[in-house]
Amino acid sequence: MTLAAVVATSATLLGFQAAAATYKWVDDQGVVHYADKMPPEAVNKGTTIIDKQGRQVQKIDPAPTPEQRKALEAAAEQKQATAKAHEERARRDRALLLSYTNEDEIEVARKRALATIEAQLQSAEAYTADLKKKQETLVKRKAGYADKPIPAELERDLNSVGIELSRQAAVIQQKKEEIITVGAKYDADKQRWRDIKADPERSAEALALDQPKSTAKSATANK
Repeated sequence: MTLAAVVATSATLLGFQAAAATYKWVDDQGVVHYADKMPPEAVNKGTTIIDKQGRQVQKIDPAPTPEQRKALEAAAEQKQATAKAHEERARRDRALLLSYTNEDEIEVARKRALATIEAQLQSAEAYTADLKKKQETLVKRKAGYADKPIPAELERDLNSVGIELSRQAAVIQQKKEEIITVGAKYDADKQRWRDIKADPERSAEALALDQPKSTAKSATANK
């Protein structure tokens, strides 16, 4: 219980004391007490306030234990996290709905994105093929020297081609992975778009997310 809550509870009890109420509480040993005044040490133990006719006027729960406070705080944090996740989903839904009006548009966007990556992949593969031809030529030149000293320039060229081939191999692998990732992304977008459209409430919530509150309430009322 916060300090403010304790003060409020104490003030409430004092107010009822002024009205000559009867207080009922249970101490740590389980003994039930009745009195016309609430002792300060029992304020946080939970109290039932009874009027002159013996009717229950108010029931004040005991102050939460440290374990209970911890549980309440954890529940509040979980609730906040859930609300945040819900809002984030609504924002993503809104972005998707504003980006595409139908599934065909998602497919067009997929093909456009994949075409760009595939062009980069083909370019890297063509460049790699040229490098391999150059490497083969250099290797033959090197073999032609037999036991003779190999020119430093030839060694540098071979080393340079080898490094570039390794770099292009990494680029090719990266582009292949991008194709898989982008394809999966658009598959997920298409499925989420279908899910949103199949749920009118979810769709309305997403589209009303960034509208003024009055407008959003009006849209909900008109559903």
